[in-house]
Amino acid sequence: MTSQQIPTRERTILIEVARASIGHGLAERKPLAVDPEAYGGALARPGASFVTLKIEEKLRGCIGRIDPDGPLICSVARNAYAAAFDDPRFEPLTEPEFARLGIHISVLSEPTPMTFDSEEDLLRQLRPGVDGLVLEAGRCRGTFLPAVWQTLPEPRQFLDQLKVKAGLHPDAWPGDARVLRYTCESIGE
Repeated sequence: MTSQQIPTRERTILIEVARASIGHGLAERKPLAVDPEAYGGALARPGASFVTLKIEEKLRGCIGRIDPDGPLICSVARNAYAAAFDDPRFEPLTEPEFARLGIHISVLSEPTPMTFDSEEDLLRQLRPGVDGLVLEAGRCRGTFLPAVWQTLPEPRQFLDQLKVKAGLHPDAWPGDARVLRYTCESIGE
């Protein structure tokens, strides 16, 4: 999905649908139902997304999926609602917060497995500011969007904190580690 830029009009529609889904959630306690055929194009094709919510640059919710689970427009509507009301780190969004809410959407490319001989080899291959990563080892799994490079700019920091997020010790490298790389197209207000 992200190998091509999403046209400006469709980017605007994604933000509008995310905001409408959150507003619908405040009123109806469920995400906005959208008909992907009414939008067509890239919005109706399968796509994976994350929706990040902020108030005055402070995180207020972030939910998404690495793999497409239906049309992109539906993914954004579901994830916007979930980021506002189902992120376990936060209480459900309130009406006063909604008026101050900033919405950012990350449209993900398909994750591709990386090949590496060691943790050091993997670190050399990372592209700060570009790569989103999925780390899997046994039953542990975690992901960082490319935007996380803004707060963890060094590859070692980025990988160590991803290990922690996945439930692994930051100083250990599991023998069964699997890493997938993806990129994002960022859309924000």
